[in-house]
Amino acid sequence: MQPYIKKLVLHFSLLTALAFIHSQNNYAQSDYNQQWPGFRGPWACGFIPGSKTAVTWSLGNYVSVNVSWKTAIPGLGHSCPVIWDDKLFVTTAASGKKDESLKVGLYGDIDMADDSAILEFKVYCLDKNTGVILWKQTAKKAIPKSKRHTKSSQANCTPATDGTHLVVLFGSEGLYCYDLQGNLQWSKDLGIMNPGPYNESNVEWGQGSSPVIFGNKIIIQCDKSVDSYLTAFDINDGHEIWRTARDEVSTWGTPAVYASEGKSQVIVNGYKHMGGYEMETGKEIWKMHGGGDAPAPTPVIAHNLIYINNAHGKVSPIYVVKPGATGDISLESDSSNRKYFAWFIKRGGAYMQTPLIYGDYLYNLQVNGQLTCFNALTGEVKYKQNLNEAFTASGVAADGKVYFTSEEGNVYVIQAGPEYKLLSENSMNDVCMATPAISGNTLFFRTQHFVVAVESKE
Repeated sequence: MQPYIKKLVLHFSLLTALAFIHSQNNYAQSDYNQQWPGFRGPWACGFIPGSKTAVTWSLGNYVSVNVSWKTAIPGLGHSCPVIWDDKLFVTTAASGKKDESLKVGLYGDIDMADDSAILEFKVYCLDKNTGVILWKQTAKKAIPKSKRHTKSSQANCTPATDGTHLVVLFGSEGLYCYDLQGNLQWSKDLGIMNPGPYNESNVEWGQGSSPVIFGNKIIIQCDKSVDSYLTAFDINDGHEIWRTARDEVSTWGTPAVYASEGKSQVIVNGYKHMGGYEMETGKEIWKMHGGGDAPAPTPVIAHNLIYINNAHGKVSPIYVVKPGATGDISLESDSSNRKYFAWFIKRGGAYMQTPLIYGDYLYNLQVNGQLTCFNALTGEVKYKQNLNEAFTASGVAADGKVYFTSEEGNVYVIQAGPEYKLLSENSMNDVCMATPAISGNTLFFRTQHFVVAVESKE
């Protein structure tokens, strides 16, 4: 296919996706490439249309290229930056030590970090144009009530904003709602959130699921070893609107929202119970089992389909579910439930990363660096490429490019499309566990010690 035809195909696909997103929210057209309101941006899609983002950059001690600013954030947090207009928000848990305990790389240990000191659970607001800290608030100061994995943090959950409220979840340390000037509106103690491996009840890895805002509701998924549930709170005063019990082991995926023709579903990942719930009541609409036993990726809505991906244990599926599914649609060898699926594979999904669907292609990156590009509509494999590093952050995209950030802080910039083409590899000179944010023409990386703004100066 000629390059200009590829660009037209990608442009048409993104316009189609953009129209779908526009049908589900109330953002102004001019806001599409400015707001990044939660985990993986608008509707957790992972991309921004209409931006012109950098291909190459470098961070030097004295001279940096295509780097607008770099701001130090004390403590340790894997939460991703979120952006509304000119404000960028990020959270952290700080003990006052120079370096918080963190062990990255490919390893199978289930060890917990020893967070026995008092931590300050903090919210930072930065000017997205300059990196200047506008305000910071300490939500809580305490010894953590639950433990974390040695690769995790006590501030894993990405905040969410609707332009009026900023919702922050610190797991067992509570749920907090601020206005965008940093004034606390309300807070709630949600009890202990201590997810861990399903077969090791005394091991705690830390809460990973982030809050989601839809209309006047805050959606929280709390799957743990006992008493798992999905719940909705009123964003204005924090009262609980509904709560639905889930027969589920620990999970870490953030819920997604599917909305069409005035009806909306909360879509959740799971091991025993993937599924969809009514937004208004929390009533179950459909469910299925057959996933990996430690689900972390967020479901993705694209092409009017629901993509659910996970991996750990015996299976590593990618399921592509049609939104009209009802009841138990679990796939058995002789099941008639295949009618509810556009396509699926039983092996090949990812353990940590949420898949990126950009245009007509699904980019699935595994924790060991194995990248597979699928046709998102058919499941046809277009290419496989091993990036040969450990990855936790999910991919994002803009300007016909996809960005994958390794734990060691190497950012692979790959041309979007059915053929693998590496455009550049850029180092952030720091550990990177958080998924980047995009606003306008700028990429925002949250590293272990900094927030960094990368903008093309070309």
